[in-house]
Amino acid sequence: MKKPVLLLLLVAGCASDPIVDRKGLNDVKYRQDLAECRTYTEEVSTAKEAAERGAVGAAVGAVSGSIIGNSSTAGRVAGAGAVSGGTGGALSAEERKELIVFRCLKGRGYRILG
Repeated sequence: MKKPVLLLLLVAGCASDPIVDRKGLNDVKYRQDLAECRTYTEEVSTAKEAAERGAVGAAVGAVSGSIIGNSSTAGRVAGAGAVSGGTGGALSAEERKELIVFRCLKGRGYRILG
């Protein structure tokens, strides 16, 4: 497996659930609500956002590299741009997922601490 792909897979597993005040909380109901809120995150595609941002990063890197140096430089800078863009896209998608769960739980009346 190539390093950029491995990095994206590691980033994709970073999402965490918000910390909820559990005082007086019905744990069974909370787990059910949390599971339901997590299902909404399935609409966010980490791989798609990583690929889109990676493609943009590669294009920008190739243009920048060709301006700076020769085709060899352009290829290296394009590769770096692809990795950087792909990682940024994956992180952005994971942040959106966390926000979706946060908003969903808050909308159901939970007190979110962080």
